[in-house]
Amino acid sequence: MKKSWIAKSLVFTAVSTLILSGCAAQSSGTGKLNVVTTFYPMYEFTKQVAGEHADVIALIPAGAEPHDWEPSAKDMKKVSDADVFVFNGIVEGWAEQALASAGNSKRVVVEASQGIALMEGLPEEEEEHKEEHKESADGIILDPHVWLSPALAQKEVESIVAGLTQADPAHKEDYRRNADAYIAKLKALDESFRTGLNNVKQKDFVTQHAAFGYLAKEYGLTQVPIAGLSPEEEPSPAKMAEIIDFAKQNQVKTIFFETLVDPKVALTISKEINAKTDVLNPLEGLTDEDKKQNLDYIAIMTKNLEALKKALNE
Repeated sequence: MKKSWIAKSLVFTAVSTLILSGCAAQSSGTGKLNVVTTFYPMYEFTKQVAGEHADVIALIPAGAEPHDWEPSAKDMKKVSDADVFVFNGIVEGWAEQALASAGNSKRVVVEASQGIALMEGLPEEEEEHKEEHKESADGIILDPHVWLSPALAQKEVESIVAGLTQADPAHKEDYRRNADAYIAKLKALDESFRTGLNNVKQKDFVTQHAAFGYLAKEYGLTQVPIAGLSPEEEPSPAKMAEIIDFAKQNQVKTIFFETLVDPKVALTISKEINAKTDVLNPLEGLTDEDKKQNLDYIAIMTKNLEALKKALNE
């Protein structure tokens, strides 16, 4: 069971006393910007833009699932000392309170998804998952997974360029040059998705949790998720039966599961309908195997494209 926001508030209050008793934000000690990001896509995008001018770290370690991760006192100190803090927004439910507790008037904060039209997320069936995701002003749960659309990833990169330039205007031309080079790769990836998915036989795909709504919308597909926005949510028997009926009626031959989360639900459904399984990676963190293969955002998204093309053309 996850901690309540009351419990989290007590943690933040306790560690903020420790943090604020220290010095204000410091440089990395190398003459470079000290940049703290939250999880893998934010780290990768920021590294690509920053180049040699920043020391960039990710708070959430490889192999950890970011939806329910919480910062330690050591992590809060890193947030306090950062020259720039980059987060996606929405998925990091702890971030705003952490930033408020880890006071630093000079720190530049980049919410990479800011300015992007956010989609409504599927409601959670389990009460314990409902507090994980940010709501809009009218109480609608918002979908955080914008980084899984290569088109929207470009907008997140632009937000990061603006933040690094604000913190370090002396190197703004280098940040712009690095960003343009990376955005060119993202545009090529986007075009590969548009071309590769334009004429697939099947437009519906079943996936373990509702991470691929932006990707589906961008490329004319329909995501049919087994669970909601939280990958660890257990679907109800009624939801399981609904997915099984849909898969049978629509002759779905592949059920997608993902890294970092137990695939037992996807495997159960695949056995029920005699379907195959395959990985569709939400890129919420790299596995040890990903790192061994030197895979990055573009390489993994290319693998996602190939998996979708194969499944949707069966």
